Amino acid sequence: MSEIKVDNLTGKTTAGDITVTSEGGAATQSLQQGLAKVWWNLNGTGTIAGRDSLNVSSYDDIGTGTYDSNYTNAMANADYSFQGTTGVNSNTAYVFAYHSYQAPSTTDIRFACETQSNITLQDQAYIFGTLNGDLA
Repeated sequence: MSEIKVDNLTGKTTAGDITVTSEGGAATQSLQQGLAKVWWNLNGTGTIAGRDSLNVSSYDDIGTGTYDSNYTNAMANADYSFQGTTGVNSNTAYVFAYHSYQAPSTTDIRFACETQSNITLQDQAYIFGTLNGDLA
């Protein structure tokens, strides 16, 4: 078994471009494009607090069930992909929704937790989010 220990990886042709070959060898993927650029595990009840995160500087409690996640390092544009989920609260099914009344920006995103049946916002104890895209 071989082991490589490095502090930095730099592409040979372009510094930020490193290609990884698929397990079967038939396809390649850019390592940089395949990495999550922001993720979080947030307690959204009471005084909100992040349990763990990557590239999150702070959170804002906007109101019941609605939050902002602020990025430490900005995204290159607002055309990134956002995924999220939330835990179950009081044996009621909840969905995680991006609220379209505020477009995503390069420095933060607003999101909310709401009931699946009647779209009522409610604070949640477990909120998880991930962004994929390009950092500035």
